[in-house]
Amino acid sequence: MAVPKKKTSKGKRNQRHAHWKAKAGVAASKALSLGKAVLSGRAQGFVYPIDESAETEDS
Repeated sequence: MAVPKKKTSKGKRNQRHAHWKAKAGVAASKALSLGKAVLSGRAQGFVYPIDESAETEDS
């Protein structure tokens, strides 16, 4: 069975954890930005289904 040769330092562990958390923050900000673009109608590369029956009822 494969095992690590030496113990990983606390600094290295914290660095990995911080990087993982930072990636989550970037993904969340991108999702929020995309959501705002879709709601305002500025989305240019995002395709989503539009319910045509709801559109005709509003008009």
